[in-house]
Amino acid sequence: MALTELQIRQAKPKDKRYMIRDDYGLYLEVMSSGSKFWRMRYWEGKKETKLTLGEYPFISLSEARERRNDLMKSKAHGIDPKTQLNPTVIESATFEKVGREWYSKHIDGIRSKSHAETVIYRLERFLFPSLGHLNLKEIIAPILLSVLRTIEERGTAETAHRVKQIAGQIFRYGIAIGECEHDISADLRGALTPVISKHHSSFTDTKDIAGLVRAMVGFNGSFIVKCALWFSAYTFARPGEVRHAEWTEINIESREWKIPAQKMKKRKTHIVPLSRQVLEIINRIQPWTGTGKYVFPSNRTLNHGERPMSENTITAALRRLGYTGDEMTPHGFRSMASTTLNEKGWHPDVIERQLAHVEGNSVRAAYNYAEYLPERRKMMQEWADWLDSLKSNN
Repeated sequence: MALTELQIRQAKPKDKRYMIRDDYGLYLEVMSSGSKFWRMRYWEGKKETKLTLGEYPFISLSEARERRNDLMKSKAHGIDPKTQLNPTVIESATFEKVGREWYSKHIDGIRSKSHAETVIYRLERFLFPSLGHLNLKEIIAPILLSVLRTIEERGTAETAHRVKQIAGQIFRYGIAIGECEHDISADLRGALTPVISKHHSSFTDTKDIAGLVRAMVGFNGSFIVKCALWFSAYTFARPGEVRHAEWTEINIESREWKIPAQKMKKRKTHIVPLSRQVLEIINRIQPWTGTGKYVFPSNRTLNHGERPMSENTITAALRRLGYTGDEMTPHGFRSMASTTLNEKGWHPDVIERQLAHVEGNSVRAAYNYAEYLPERRKMMQEWADWLDSLKSNN
């Protein structure tokens, strides 16, 4: 019996996915997540093939039937519907081929450079060596679990969860292009060791912060690294944002560092008001790195500034000052500032906005990168002045 729009709208998710048939091979598959996908199946001899035609409601019932009819006409003329639906389809849809296609369409050049580098590293380090040669349809949950358990055994449970998420996105992309029918990563819920949330180590007591500040004053390493260390303390921006700061983002006249959305964790443009102390750092370091791209470049490309400082550089500087990972991390400057500024009575909304934490209202968030800017300018200057006041032993 043919489907109706009312039946489709009223179809509710269940514990397991299920199908509602239309006719001539077309059916709607309702996922346990609530998503609804149009699929069709056809036979070549005794071999059954299933294709994904799109997601409802983006593809309506009438559009799904039209796609099915077009594909069946192609089949009648000797054209495989699979290649007609997706002209770029490859005979062997291996995990690596589909994974790289997903990466090129959804990550590379779209997400931040640091995020893209992390994703491709995890693909090439953990997933492709074991699963890359396998067809998506051949990979079952226990196979993926064995790969993730290997990562877990190295003591990196969080990485195992991240890799599982990447695999899930590839399987879901495979579903969309008709190369597999199920995201097997969803079957591994509860199979991995839970990750215990851990705050970044930092100091929140004034005495400890003063000790850190005085240690930073005495830092005898690279001049550029020392500048980056203080820049991190004064701005309390995320370590990745500091490393990738570009000269084109710095506006000395308006006393602002405007970070574009593609570099931000929450994908929203962010303004960092520059205190007098940060401007002094900018003026001092400009003769060294101002002709290149990055404010804090890698030593290997210092003359051209083509590569940013390594993500481990500030961490290494803190270790050189004698602080362990359990005491202080580059990210710890953020919690250090947040705690202190809250205690000093600054409005939580002003602090959260400067920390570039997510805005609950997504529409409002798209336009509020300059929100509370006058208050944030005062706060950032007071924070820098307070840090400077701790340099003295008095």
